[in-house]
Amino acid sequence: MKAEERWQARFRASRMTLPSWAPQAPNRSIYRSNATGKWEVYAWDRVTGTTRQVTDRPKGTAFAAIDPTGQWIYWFADTEGDEFGVWWRQPFSGGPDEPVAPGLPAGQPGGIALSTTGVAAISLASEGTFRIHLVRDGEPYRLLYEHTEAAWVTDMSLDGSLIAINHGEYGDFRHPALRVVRQNGETVGELYDGPGKGVIGLSFAPVVGDRRLLALHERRQRNEPLVWDPLTGEQREIWLRDPGELNAEWYADGRGLLILRDDRARSYLHRYNLGGGDLTLIETPHGVIDEAAPRPGGHVEYLWSNASRPPVIRSSNGQVVVNPSGPPAPPSVPVEDIDVEGEGGRIHALVSTPEAGIAPYPTVFLLHGGPTEHDRDVFSPEVAAWVDAGFAVVRVNYRGSTGYGSAWRDALHGDVGHIELADVAAVRRRVVERGIADPARTVLAGAAWGGYLTLLGLGTQPDLWAAGIAAVPIACHQTSYEDEAESLRAYHRALFGGSPGEQPERYAASSPITYVDQVKSPLLILTGENDTRCPLRQIEKYVAKLAEHGREHEVYTYDAMRGSLVVSERIAQIAVQLEFARKHVVSL
Repeated sequence: MKAEERWQARFRASRMTLPSWAPQAPNRSIYRSNATGKWEVYAWDRVTGTTRQVTDRPKGTAFAAIDPTGQWIYWFADTEGDEFGVWWRQPFSGGPDEPVAPGLPAGQPGGIALSTTGVAAISLASEGTFRIHLVRDGEPYRLLYEHTEAAWVTDMSLDGSLIAINHGEYGDFRHPALRVVRQNGETVGELYDGPGKGVIGLSFAPVVGDRRLLALHERRQRNEPLVWDPLTGEQREIWLRDPGELNAEWYADGRGLLILRDDRARSYLHRYNLGGGDLTLIETPHGVIDEAAPRPGGHVEYLWSNASRPPVIRSSNGQVVVNPSGPPAPPSVPVEDIDVEGEGGRIHALVSTPEAGIAPYPTVFLLHGGPTEHDRDVFSPEVAAWVDAGFAVVRVNYRGSTGYGSAWRDALHGDVGHIELADVAAVRRRVVERGIADPARTVLAGAAWGGYLTLLGLGTQPDLWAAGIAAVPIACHQTSYEDEAESLRAYHRALFGGSPGEQPERYAASSPITYVDQVKSPLLILTGENDTRCPLRQIEKYVAKLAEHGREHEVYTYDAMRGSLVVSERIAQIAVQLEFARKHVVSL
């Protein structure tokens, strides 16, 4: 198989998310799959083995849920892929679609929580306000919560009596507080650990009448599980000696926790017994677990991959749970870990090199989004496409990334953008010194926050980069703030210490448009026409400045937002990027 056929086959290969199921009907599951060429929602009856496609929307479907009784499948229907819309539902066994809350104005989704009693809590944001409504069949929807600072529903107890809400009322969206209320809005309990220490709600115990809420706190400079009874105030912190960031899920009987530990770009599973406090490692292959959940009976299902091997849904009992339809994705190359001392501490990066060719290679620094995300040893068709094209790929978990503790994640103070790029430059020096990267043929690339850093890097580090590729980037923080979705405005305020009107110097100092006249290298920008996270207008302003200064650039526009849910569009975008790099870098 030729290189181009191989990387396209990886994108076309059928993939699916880990199936989720109804707590009171665990044989009824839903998942999302790209089997039809775009990501849609599917129902799976585990008793009969039958599956059926639930949604079929032009731009795909990103958010879905199943109610605890297994009667209904819910999904979010936006307009042309812009993440602005309303919730719909359909009976699990099939039937007509119906709106969940007829007449409720559209908004940006902040989650949905469902109960066994038919009550749903829906979070939507619009026009500068975050609202949570309660919805019950046959009754008008009712406002439960409203605030101008970011808030979202976390979960609802199975009997519907308690609703958990994360909110940023204390002024820091990045470190939210956790509140539990009754259906009448009365506050039952609240956890707030003070500035710089968030408490993130996860889920109520999956047992009717059990009011315990599972959450994550960061009292010891990393995410760790906490079991909280909001009525009595009793808290139980779960501490592990092992390093890494922690996440958790309830076991079906409420007596134990499945703990997912992420350390240095790999994942580990543990069972924690709430009765005896003992911790047991669950054996899994070396790599990354994207999702994991305990099944009734005690075994665990998880979605696993590593850089060289495509995703598979496994069970801790040793079986493969389900295989996507169609041929599997071709494998790729493994990654190498490197550690580099930087201005703010040790930087962890992942390096993938071609199997053919001679070092030093043309090299793409593929920067992750977020910034509160991180790169891992996970199977990536995008990374594999670059490697097949003869490039080394370097991924840097710069300051601001998750996975390395709260201090590393929260390091973006006062010099946003420039801090991350200092780490990228340090890693670039190391891979050049080691003879991996050709210094004359290094490309800076990324999407979302990674696209933002690409634009900023080309303007502030113009001598380091032979070309840049920025997908759905922030080009001007102030203009982006004016047009973006409400949750992103809240994030901007938390990151910069206020709005553009309150902190104009910080917004300008971190904006790529401030440095556009210093750009030397050719630049490709990819942007979605309906993107509410990295809006089009601010990119158009940046492109106009590029043209004004006579800088070489290309723009690729598509009619969706962010990363498209349509496989053919993703292939088209990668093809454009590879061709641009070949034209401007490989031939040097």
